[in-house]
Amino acid sequence: MTSMPNTASSYPSARELGSGRIKSHHALAYRPYWWDAAPGGSDENLKTVPKNCDVAIVGSGFTGFSAALTLARAGRSVSVFERGRAGFGASTRNGGQVGSGNQKFRVKTLIDLRGRRKAEEMLREGTRMLEYIATLIETEKIDCHFRRNGRFRAAVRAEHYEAMAADMRDLKEVAGVESFMVPKAEQTSELGTDAFFGGSVLPNDASLHPGLYHAGLMQRFAEAGGQVVDHTGVTNIEPVAGGFRVRSKRGETLARNVLIASNGYTDALVPELRCRIVPVGSAIIATGEIPEALYSRLLPKNRVYGNTNRVFYYFRGAPDARRILWGGRVGRLSLSKNSPQAYRHLAQDMLRVFPDLGSAPITHAWDGTIGYTYDEIPHLGKTAAGMHYAIGYCGTGVSRATYFGNKIALQMLERAEGRTSFDDLAFPAFPAHAIAQRAVPFVEAWYRLRDTANM
Repeated sequence: MTSMPNTASSYPSARELGSGRIKSHHALAYRPYWWDAAPGGSDENLKTVPKNCDVAIVGSGFTGFSAALTLARAGRSVSVFERGRAGFGASTRNGGQVGSGNQKFRVKTLIDLRGRRKAEEMLREGTRMLEYIATLIETEKIDCHFRRNGRFRAAVRAEHYEAMAADMRDLKEVAGVESFMVPKAEQTSELGTDAFFGGSVLPNDASLHPGLYHAGLMQRFAEAGGQVVDHTGVTNIEPVAGGFRVRSKRGETLARNVLIASNGYTDALVPELRCRIVPVGSAIIATGEIPEALYSRLLPKNRVYGNTNRVFYYFRGAPDARRILWGGRVGRLSLSKNSPQAYRHLAQDMLRVFPDLGSAPITHAWDGTIGYTYDEIPHLGKTAAGMHYAIGYCGTGVSRATYFGNKIALQMLERAEGRTSFDDLAFPAFPAHAIAQRAVPFVEAWYRLRDTANM
């Protein structure tokens, strides 16, 4: 076992967090690690909201600011409303893994569901999502540690490896996506553990610092003349002649168009959308600094990582320090998210893969909310009342949200380049939304039990 430097005794170790033995003096920070470098929020403390604007956007994440930047650059007056601090939601709480979203379905499954032609369109558009965010970051000169380091997806069981290999062949044939397989015998070249049975590598996938990326988008929007109205929750949206009346605790705004970009934080503001999104909790822990030799042995290629479990977990190295960030579903043993019990399972999963991290300090722990759709596909379009929306990224939202924000903005501008292969997809409601939402923790518990039993 490798020992850690004794410089962070005020923090619990991974072993202590995993066992639940947290001492009263331990100073675990219940906030995103990303906020240390990008505190977020606007500098303005507006007393009233703008009286008029061309577009009011509800939600200040990647979708909202991507759309807002596109619209502002096209000469529209745009106000972004946020009930908390700007970027309070999942856009500054995620793991910063950037992909095409193609990992949500096996290729053959997507073909069975949508047909060969539509599946190919959707998969190829997924690769364009990845290229779009890379181009946007480069063009806008956003310093957010964007790096094409590739994704390694680990096979939890031997049979998963062969299934993954077949799926990667299908992905190449249908969508032209490059990948390669790494057998268990060569796994240490990718990952310093024997816990898996090899895996696949998508070399074009990427990573970034989500806090800095969000701050960069917000800054570019402000420079383009946009207005951020945070700490101002929208309470009602009413269609009126020529647009919509947007009400908040600070006043009313008349907007020609409205975009709902709230994803996993979608509430009863627009019931038509609320019944189509189920919020699913996700959580991440971050270690303190790890010795260089150990870090390089555990993550030799410094990629982003995931696995084939039903209750998926993911991990990566921090882009600005020798730390490891480990994410998964939110804990269900504690009612308080500011309790170590809510993150105990993440430390346990991490130690099953990397037992040498037992003495690593855990400095940060936080949660967020993912927006899941019934068909596990993101959607964009217009409500019956004429409001635009782009939501439902199902846990793969960094590139998807950025791309969908741009595309829905182009649709609002009535530009042909706003068309996507997702435009004609029906957006199904959950058959029993309230029951589905309450069932999430029980389904996750059942899947976790099956994952453990089959390991």
